[in-house]
Amino acid sequence: MKVLIIIPAYNEELNIVKTVEDVKTNTKYDYVIINDGSKDKTKEICEKNHFNLVSLPINYGLTSAVQVGMKYALRNNYEIAIQFDGDGQHQAKELSKLVKEIENGEDIAIGSRFVTESKPRSIRMLGSNLITGIIRLTTNKTIKDPTSGMRAYNQDTIEELVSNSGLSPEPDTLVYMLKNKKKIKEVQVEMKEREFGESYLKPLKAMKYMISMFCSILFIRSFTKKK
Repeated sequence: MKVLIIIPAYNEELNIVKTVEDVKTNTKYDYVIINDGSKDKTKEICEKNHFNLVSLPINYGLTSAVQVGMKYALRNNYEIAIQFDGDGQHQAKELSKLVKEIENGEDIAIGSRFVTESKPRSIRMLGSNLITGIIRLTTNKTIKDPTSGMRAYNQDTIEELVSNSGLSPEPDTLVYMLKNKKKIKEVQVEMKEREFGESYLKPLKAMKYMISMFCSILFIRSFTKKK
């Protein structure tokens, strides 16, 4: 199958070279970096290294960056698209596991830290547990790592993500997909800690994110039906 790795990147000048080298060394898949209006030297570094790059003029946010990547995948007839973080936390050696699940008939495969491993006790994981619980409440399905940004999509799901601009690379979209009978499989993977830079989810943003996810899952995605 024809596979594309979509790498959204915002201010990842210290991580992007290692990320692409990891992809090139450990997979045979194509990749595209979506530079989301970075204010550092991410764009210049990608251009200098002749990386496959689509650069957005301003910072539109993760949802728009992934949408652009999905449109690229659809336009170039990729059968599988994988979202893969540009901050060095994801490991390319794990991606074949996700591809295998799509080849076996799953619509979405999630690289999960918690299929066979237990979640650590932390405020962040408390939020993850709450999202897992609310997904189970609304769909009767369990997603153990709902905030994982390592996800593979089959061609039908790529088309769905492109045609519906309201769908984001967030847990509420998983609820939408489950409501619309998409098959989702979690696969145990190993992830690393971010080596350079900072996560965009600072405490205040994390709180707003949690409130937004709860509202979307409970009051929007739970009642959304495919047209």
